Amino acid sequence: MKLTAKSKGPSRARAPVPDDVHVPGDCRRVSTVLARVGEKWSVLVIMLLRRGPERFNAIKRATNGIAQQMLTRTLKGLERDGLVTRTVFATVPPQVEYALTPLGHSLSGPVQALGLWALDHIPQIERARERFDEE
Repeated sequence: MKLTAKSKGPSRARAPVPDDVHVPGDCRRVSTVLARVGEKWSVLVIMLLRRGPERFNAIKRATNGIAQQMLTRTLKGLERDGLVTRTVFATVPPQVEYALTPLGHSLSGPVQALGLWALDHIPQIERARERFDEE
């Protein structure tokens, strides 16, 4: 039996739902969260910030290949979803630091687990792709 959110707020209890019951409203709500989490750059930023707060340019260097505009958009999206905080320091020029929130830290474990799963299964996936492409 799985649990599904039946309320609009986090303070209400979850109602048990049998595994074979599809709740379309839940799928729509979950898909918006999974879209953010499934973005290539979001995953990299979340894993990078697990180590601790970083400044924008350090994140940009560590996520080799990301355009500045894409990194800005990714960080704003993560901040909007409550996964990242942005702190501006009153210096000249101003310094900005990003860090995971407790919610972001709670997501970093499952993201890491998914990455480890992918690493463990890359050979199987590559073989499946080769077989598929040969047909």
